[in-house]
Amino acid sequence: MSVVHHRTVSVDGLEVFYREAGPGDAPVLLLLHGYPTSSHMFRHLIPALAERYRVIAPDHIGFGRSSAPSVDEFEYTFAALTDVTLRFLDAVGVEKYTIYTQDYGAPIGWRLALENPDAVVGVISQSGNAYEDGFVEDFWAPIWAYGANPSPENELALRPALEREAVEWQYKHGVPDVARVDPDAWEHDIALLHRPGVDRAQLALFGDYHTNRELYPRVQEWLRRSQVPLLVVWGNNDEIFGPAGARAFQRDVTSARVELLDGGHFLLESHLDDVAQIILDWCISF
Repeated sequence: MSVVHHRTVSVDGLEVFYREAGPGDAPVLLLLHGYPTSSHMFRHLIPALAERYRVIAPDHIGFGRSSAPSVDEFEYTFAALTDVTLRFLDAVGVEKYTIYTQDYGAPIGWRLALENPDAVVGVISQSGNAYEDGFVEDFWAPIWAYGANPSPENELALRPALEREAVEWQYKHGVPDVARVDPDAWEHDIALLHRPGVDRAQLALFGDYHTNRELYPRVQEWLRRSQVPLLVVWGNNDEIFGPAGARAFQRDVTSARVELLDGGHFLLESHLDDVAQIILDWCISF
């Protein structure tokens, strides 16, 4: 089993924490985490893939162990998070990479691809949405409402998403055997989510999410044009991004491999071995 290193690099005055494992000269796999978690979600996947890849998993600004400046000090938008990620890649000497996108990691990953398409040599999407088909409307309705009008009433309707019950639900829903999900995963997220000021940062990102939706036509055009090697691994019971979002990729990338597993949104918590083996099988095909 490969050793995982835990490092921090300074990017324009911001500290970016990241996990890294694997040979320095191996192909790079960039793991981009979702909400409300961090690179912690990849803690077991990283060593499982490190014999094949140089695996790098940063914490986005405002998440995990990376800097979490106030909303007055940093503009919490997905474009800004992408800019930091681009500078982070420069800092750690990465020029070409496969992106693994999960949840919030997807809009960052798509922006990386649109900004520098030659750098992205493959895509793994694990509930990393790029289609209207993927949105489960009951979940997304309060986010769209807040993005359209960040009124006190709409903020009040959205704030439960920042609390323990909602975070725990994200991990447990759609999982046939919830005993397979380690409670430390959501406890870790909740502790970091409840740091002073982080709620305002997360609300800002909720408010900015519509910009990701607006980007989808450009993302789909890039997928069609590039026919990038694409693996889609998705929880068939995900109630945030439904399985229709997984199947939609095949409209644009004819060779896309789509695997639907009997799990929810945080598939690695219940199906780590399955996902790791699917990735290892897929990566030798290109």
